[in-house]
Amino acid sequence: MNDPKSILDELKKAVVGKDSVLIMALLAILARGHILLEDIPGVGKTTMALAFSKALGLEYHRVQFTPDVLPSDIVGFSLYDRESGQMTYKPGAILCNLFLADELNRATSRTQSALLEAMEEGNVTVDGVTHPVPDPFVVIATQNPVGASGTQLLPDSQLDRFMVRLSLGYPRPADELELLSRKQRGNPLDNVKLVADGEGLFGIRRAVDNTYVDKKIMDYVIRLSNASRSHTAVLQGASPRASLAVVSMAKAAAWVQGRDYVIPGDVKLIYPATITHRLILTSEAKASGQTADAVLEDILAHTAPPAVRK
Repeated sequence: MNDPKSILDELKKAVVGKDSVLIMALLAILARGHILLEDIPGVGKTTMALAFSKALGLEYHRVQFTPDVLPSDIVGFSLYDRESGQMTYKPGAILCNLFLADELNRATSRTQSALLEAMEEGNVTVDGVTHPVPDPFVVIATQNPVGASGTQLLPDSQLDRFMVRLSLGYPRPADELELLSRKQRGNPLDNVKLVADGEGLFGIRRAVDNTYVDKKIMDYVIRLSNASRSHTAVLQGASPRASLAVVSMAKAAAWVQGRDYVIPGDVKLIYPATITHRLILTSEAKASGQTADAVLEDILAHTAPPAVRK
C-alpha cells in the first residue's frame, strides 16, 4: 500500500499528538536516511520506533547503550566452530531493518564508530570480512540532553550522518490524557497494523528516488547551504552531505503530498529538521542567546526561492 496517510494513521494509534514528528521521521525513512531523537527519557521514543517497525514490516532490534557495550555487541563477532574447524560469524544486533540505538551518547567512541560504519557504508566488518546489513536499513538513535548523567555530546562528524534530528517533547495535557485512556484499554502498539511490507517500502523509495528536482531547486539548496556557511553567527555551516540530505528529504516531502516534482515549499518544510543539528554557532552567537533555529529562520527569510510552476 503506497498511501502515506495509511501509514501515518497506523503510527498515530501508538504515538499521540506528535504528528509533525511522525511525518518528518517517515520522510527520513522514505529518503533512505537515519534519525536522531534528542529527548528526555519517557516521552515515547521506543514506542515510536516500534510503531514504525510494525506499520512498515521491519525487523526491529534495540540496544540500550552504556559504557560497557562493546563494538562486537553491535556488529557481531567470529566464533571458532570445532566441527568445521573454521571461524563462524555470529551476527550482532545491528543486523536488522530498524535498529534503535537508545542513549547513543552514553557509549564509547569505538562502539559509536561501529554503528556509524553500518549507517554510512551499509555493511559491517568483522575480522576483515564484510557483511552487508539488511535492506531496508534504518537507525533511530536517541541522545539525552546535555548535562544528563553519564552523557556527552555526539561529535559533529557523527551528527552529520543523521539525516534529521527530531524531538518528541512533553505531550500537551489533552494528548497525555488520551494516552492514559488508551493505556487502560491495553497496549496501543497492539493496534498498529502492517500497511507496507518490505516490497511496499522498496516501491515507495523508488518513487521517491524518481521524483523530479529542477536545477533551480538544486541551486536554491546550494544557496541556502552557502548562506549557512557565511552567516556571521555560524562557525561551521551545512556540508555537501547536508545539501544532499535536503534534496532527498524534499523529494520525499513532494511524494507524500502527491507530487512527482519538488517545489521550494518542500525544501522549506524539511530544512530545519535536516540542517539544525549540523550547524555550529560561534561562541559570540551562543553568548548572545542565538539558536540554530533562529539562524535558519533568518537564512530562509533572506534567501529568495526560485519562481517555479507549482
